[in-house]
Amino acid sequence: MQIIQSIQNRIYEIRGERVMLDRDLAALYEVETKAFNQAIKRNINRFPKDFMFQLTKEEWEDLKFRIETLEKQNNSLRSQIVTLKTGRGHHTKYLPYAFTEQGVAMLSGILNSDRAIKMNISIMRTFVEIRRVLLQQSDIKKQLRLIKEHLSEHDVQLSQIYDSIENLLDDKVAERKWNERERIGFRK
Repeated sequence: MQIIQSIQNRIYEIRGERVMLDRDLAALYEVETKAFNQAIKRNINRFPKDFMFQLTKEEWEDLKFRIETLEKQNNSLRSQIVTLKTGRGHHTKYLPYAFTEQGVAMLSGILNSDRAIKMNISIMRTFVEIRRVLLQQSDIKKQLRLIKEHLSEHDVQLSQIYDSIENLLDDKVAERKWNERERIGFRK
């Protein structure tokens, strides 16, 4: 369960897609990012634009800001992106690549180590879990919308009932006044 949580923390929403970055995938597969990207470039025809894309400078800056904000909120989250080390080769020189769920699935055909296979299975399970949770949230939103509609209908009905009771009370008050009035005329 901890590995799934760790993977979920490395899934970001960019361009309306849930993606993982090359450096996070490389860390999970326990390979260097450079070696990981070289393997991708040797098999680039397996990764069309909807499987993998390179982040723009603006997207990368925005993502770094979001990660830093998350880290400030939760000090237990550690990210290799934000924790910059000093020295040669530790700062980001190239913009990272983002892999969609299909791109991560395609990685299984390229990276054949036991670690990569196990990690790919975990990553795919995490994507499935996220999709399941999102579907449940969608269901809950739909149910809340239906409840709100029913409450609106009930508000209208309650208002009508209140008005009817008020009219009945007004009629009863008028009738009581009529019955309690001083009688004039003949009495028997």
